[in-house]
Amino acid sequence: MVGDLAGAVDDILDVDAEAFQARVEDDVDVIVEELRDGTFDNPQAILGLEYEFYAVSEPRPDARRTNPETEPVDTCSLMRVPRRMLELIGFEKELGLHNAEMTVSPQPMNSHGIAAQESEVKARLSTALSTTRAEGMRLISDGLWTIPPEGETARSYLTDSVEDRGIRIASNMSDSVRYHAMANTDRADAAGMRLDAPHVTLDADTVMPESLITSIQPHYQVPQAVDLPEYFRYALRIAGPVLALGVNSPFFPPDLYDEDADPESILADAWMEHRINAFETVLNAEHDTAGKVRFPHDIDSVEGAVRRVAEDDTFVPMPVAEGDRFDDKFAHFRLKHGTFWRWVRPVFGGPDRSSANARIEFRPVPAQPTVRDSISVLAMFAGLMESLPRLEHPVSDQDWAIARDNFYAAMRDGLDADLRWITNDGHETQAYDDIYADLFDHAEAGLQSRGLSDEEVAKYLWPLRQRARHRLTPAGWKHEQVRERLSDGSTFEEAVYGMQRRYIDRQRDTLIDGSFADWVDDR
Repeated sequence: MVGDLAGAVDDILDVDAEAFQARVEDDVDVIVEELRDGTFDNPQAILGLEYEFYAVSEPRPDARRTNPETEPVDTCSLMRVPRRMLELIGFEKELGLHNAEMTVSPQPMNSHGIAAQESEVKARLSTALSTTRAEGMRLISDGLWTIPPEGETARSYLTDSVEDRGIRIASNMSDSVRYHAMANTDRADAAGMRLDAPHVTLDADTVMPESLITSIQPHYQVPQAVDLPEYFRYALRIAGPVLALGVNSPFFPPDLYDEDADPESILADAWMEHRINAFETVLNAEHDTAGKVRFPHDIDSVEGAVRRVAEDDTFVPMPVAEGDRFDDKFAHFRLKHGTFWRWVRPVFGGPDRSSANARIEFRPVPAQPTVRDSISVLAMFAGLMESLPRLEHPVSDQDWAIARDNFYAAMRDGLDADLRWITNDGHETQAYDDIYADLFDHAEAGLQSRGLSDEEVAKYLWPLRQRARHRLTPAGWKHEQVRERLSDGSTFEEAVYGMQRRYIDRQRDTLIDGSFADWVDDR
């Protein structure tokens, strides 16, 4: 496989970057013309969801023990997923060999559509869990893995690579040529390929460290493409407060921490969402103040959004095979969009003209403890996207820099972040209760406006309301679990591994039919 990959990467290195960019510019003209013809307009909002997982070792059904934290049979170590298994369960490959991704069918934003998406996730995931368990593994919904493969360190797993004819190939990366090409083009120095977080430093020669992280990515299709900038503006303003509710990655694998870092300092300095910084430092050059991965600026026009993607730095120009889909009319643009890494980004696409759409992809939130929690994030995001523009909520006037600061404050401190918001009556506030009361009220109104009953709205928003009420996020739960274990005399590695095994054990009982709110008693 290495030889095949090396040859494929070599082919990419021969692609003329200027010629590729010229084709992207031609595609912009096609998209702009279609926008002006109303091709991307639709009479209803459509929701989508991408859901990422990683795999760990799972004991046989007859090998379960009463204490999963101490029994060696249940190590919860990271596992590589065979490619044939991904095909069998209908999941897609992601960056690392341990990753699997589910793309949920787009559905109209109404009672039946959201229920259909939740049912699809549960049906496909239940089948996948049964199949993988027969192979001694389990798919985990989590923001960042911490227990490396059995007999390996996280550092070696993330940095192992080989060189073939001058081409660097990451040993544990999937066979997607684009990922491997990132370390071998003249633009390799535009990626940091490192981790740089409190008490964590890791230098790599590929982008493999990014495979530490997993996420959910809700999509909201705007009814009229010309209105995308307004929706995008609101999406940026809610990014910080919604991220604060969803944080789920306060710890790295223990062997990645600096040798002189003591547990108390790690606990004190841990960010609630290290996934954000991991993505940014791995893919941004060390001294690049803008960065390929970043919190984006507001958009002035829908055509400006298209041009922003086209003008972004081309990371990996690749040969493009054009097909019969509608969006193959702008296939070079679509390929370039794949490396347009923003925490909120516009998307233009569709397999045919009738389904062509302009949508917003919301990327800040890590994978959540349960399906119900993930659907709750989708519902809250969709409800806010539906109500805030329709009601002309005054938070639209919030300065962009404040929205950006809110985002990174939420990354660091979760629900303890000092966020700034403008409520429905135009009042600027930093009061926690006022911020989340306003957000939940508008999420509720947005869902109701799409025909959901009061009972349905309450059901979908309940998991996140419980987090706000108890001021407890998955990251906060993990932090408390590690602190308790340290207080009981565990080493830092034992504490993190014990927390992770407890997380996975709790998820076994709640992933399909429960929610993170069921874990509150673990405090």
